[in-house]
Amino acid sequence: MSRPTAASDDVARPRVSARGGNLVAAVSFVIGGSLFAVGAVLAQLDVTSLVAVNVTYLVGGFFFSLGGYVSILLARPLRLEWRSAVILFVGTLLFAVSLVAAFAAGLTPRQSNGWIWLPDISGCICFLVSGHLAMVAVGGGRVRVRPDVVGWWVVAVNQLGSVLFFLAGLAAFTRPTTSQAVDAGLVNWGTFTGAVCFAAGGLIQAFDTPATTPENGGPST
Repeated sequence: MSRPTAASDDVARPRVSARGGNLVAAVSFVIGGSLFAVGAVLAQLDVTSLVAVNVTYLVGGFFFSLGGYVSILLARPLRLEWRSAVILFVGTLLFAVSLVAAFAAGLTPRQSNGWIWLPDISGCICFLVSGHLAMVAVGGGRVRVRPDVVGWWVVAVNQLGSVLFFLAGLAAFTRPTTSQAVDAGLVNWGTFTGAVCFAAGGLIQAFDTPATTPENGGPST
C-alpha cells in the first residue's frame, strides 16, 4: 500500500505539540477540578456568598472547557480518542450554560430545572459517554483494566469523577413542591469528590509523556 498523501497526513496529524498540548490540558484539568472542589466546599459550609461560589465554579468551568478543547487538538480527527474529546468538550459547554444560568435570581423550580439542572445533567452524561469511549480507546478496543499504563489511570480516575458528577447532578434536581434540591449534601460532596478525581487525573496526565511516531509526529495509540 502506498504512503498516504500529504493532505491525508494533515488530516490524521494532531494540530498541537503532543507534549506541550498534553501539559496544557493536564494543568487545565487540575485547575478546573481544584476550583470545582473549592466551590463545593464553600457551598457546603455556607461560609461565603452564593455569587462567590458561582464565580468559583464559573472560572473552574472555563479551565475544564480549555482542557477539553486542547484535548480535541491533541487527538487525530475522527479517531476514538478524538470523538471522546469532542463529547467531553460539548459537556463542558453544557456545564457553562448551567454555570451562567446559576447567577439568575428568582427562578421558579421549573425555570431552575430547565436552565440549570438540564444542561448540568446533560453535561454529566456527556462526560460519562466521553469517559467510556476513552476507556475503550486505552483498552485497545474494549474496556479493560491496564494498571501498567499511565494513560489508563488518567482515564479511569476521570471516569470515576464523571460518575460522581452524575450522582451530584441527579441530586441537584429542584423539587417543585419545596423549591429545594433533592439532596444538597450529595450535590456538594458528589461535586467535591468528582472534582478531586479530575484534578488527580490531570496531575497524573501531567506526568505522562505522550509518545510520537516517526511517521507523523503525533501521539501514538
